Amino acid sequence: MKLYYCETLNPRKACAVARLLGSPVEFVRVDLPHGEHRQAPFLAINPNGRVPVLRDGDWSLWEANAIMCHLSDLAGADLWPHDRRQIEVMRWLSWDSQHFTRHTGTLWFEHVVKPHIGMGEPDRAIVAAALAETHRSARLLDDHFDGRTHVVGDALTVADFALASALPDAGAARIPLDDYPNIRRWHDRLNELEAWRQPFPSRPHTEAAA
Repeated sequence: MKLYYCETLNPRKACAVARLLGSPVEFVRVDLPHGEHRQAPFLAINPNGRVPVLRDGDWSLWEANAIMCHLSDLAGADLWPHDRRQIEVMRWLSWDSQHFTRHTGTLWFEHVVKPHIGMGEPDRAIVAAALAETHRSARLLDDHFDGRTHVVGDALTVADFALASALPDAGAARIPLDDYPNIRRWHDRLNELEAWRQPFPSRPHTEAAA
């Protein structure tokens, strides 16, 4: 299998799960700044022109959440549970995409990505709206984590990886993580996993500097 990625939020969670499970994948970096994702060879793999994509034989599976679940099933793991917890995991994956990471991801884009690729200063109106919605979602999530160690049940699931995808860059992205101690404690526990701290393959110094 080949896992196509770049060092952005959605690939992070797919790569982290692959690392955690020791999945037999070849990591293939897609050069987004140079438009590799818009070229015909990549569009033949994912017509959306986005990463991550998992190439499993002649099957191209896109969308990070689906990739995480597939890798869990292949490994016989329980990150994508097949009991009553599955509905709970689906609920949190849906909520995350529409609320928490939708807005923390906007803060990440405005504060981290735009300066890095020369798109200018963050848009103050967009930042203000995203920050307000981040606080709204974070209050709910922080309450959920009161007395809990994981998003669903008492074990790690793909929902933990999904909800945390923007949090490693909380400082640079100006995500107000310090306002929510339960979320911070949960993410600190996730950071104990090397696969989460270092999900991406190391790049040669000369390539990284290019």
